[in-house]
Amino acid sequence: MSITVNPIPENERGSCPKELAFGAAFADHMFTQLYDDGLGWHDAVIGRFHDLKLSPAAAVLHYGQEIFEGMKAYRRPDGKVSFFRPDANIKRFNRSAARMVMPEVDEAVHLEALEKLISLDQKWVPSEPGSSLYIRPTMIATSPKLGLGAAKAYMHFIITSPVGPYFKEGLNPVSVYISDKYRRAVVGGVGEAKTGGNYAASLLVSEDVASKGYTQVLWLDAVEGRYAEEVGAMNVCFVYGGERVVTPSLSGSILPGITRDSVLKLAPHIGFEVEEARLDVNTILADIKAGKITEVFGCGTAAVISPIGRLCFKGEDYIINDNKAGPVAKKLYDSLTGIQYGTAEDPFNWVHVID
Repeated sequence: MSITVNPIPENERGSCPKELAFGAAFADHMFTQLYDDGLGWHDAVIGRFHDLKLSPAAAVLHYGQEIFEGMKAYRRPDGKVSFFRPDANIKRFNRSAARMVMPEVDEAVHLEALEKLISLDQKWVPSEPGSSLYIRPTMIATSPKLGLGAAKAYMHFIITSPVGPYFKEGLNPVSVYISDKYRRAVVGGVGEAKTGGNYAASLLVSEDVASKGYTQVLWLDAVEGRYAEEVGAMNVCFVYGGERVVTPSLSGSILPGITRDSVLKLAPHIGFEVEEARLDVNTILADIKAGKITEVFGCGTAAVISPIGRLCFKGEDYIINDNKAGPVAKKLYDSLTGIQYGTAEDPFNWVHVID
């Protein structure tokens, strides 16, 4: 299937803002394609960024059939632009689609759409340190129906937004509240799919803890309320003795993060041990008190690596590494962003440079 490109006139194009909030400004163009049962994907177009036209009865509005991805484009030292592991994001997009009973996209068409879209909006890729062009591929169910069941029509679209750091703290530690009452996802549910309902389920607690000075929520498993799973916007890692990085095992209710997987592959390459394990929250907190856990950090596309300096559980605060960023998080951040921005060797062939 060919992609039609309809660029808007140069004199109507915007420009990348100097102040980069996360997800507040959007580039000039977007990609869309449509799906109809029996016809498949069709009408693939890159054109002006625009509002969507939907029926008030669209299935996405009533039954939540929706998925999305998060990835970035980076400005390299030579001025070129690159993606980081786009193949992994596209495969996860299709796994999410399968779980939500939605049609999978052609991986080659999706990547071609990304390349053409970013090439057209290259001036929106910022060059300031720590900045990037955030990319949001999305699929929604558009069938006008008020009956429970998989839709017959869908829209796949991609929009982009120039961004600075996800957390205003940057690489300075954030504070995280461990939820002891509410749960995010259960094994057998849709926790491992990147679908909006998972994030909507986290809003009540997130807003509550934000008013208490915490940046994010760490969720526990939904069956026993005992095992650490993930933070709202990222996976979580615990560092033992300054040399071993341990992260919760993928259980079926944890999103398989691309950055998480990158950390597990990169850490041994730069001298750290890694382990995936089922982590009891009480053991975690006891190990923090005993000094066995020397660092805690989150990892995700938006945040990259985010040190966690304070955990709160049932009203008690636990301070990690004197609430300072630790050497393991710093080294992983420097190594990972070096690969992403093209300032360091890429031993894993993760970088995809746009020609």
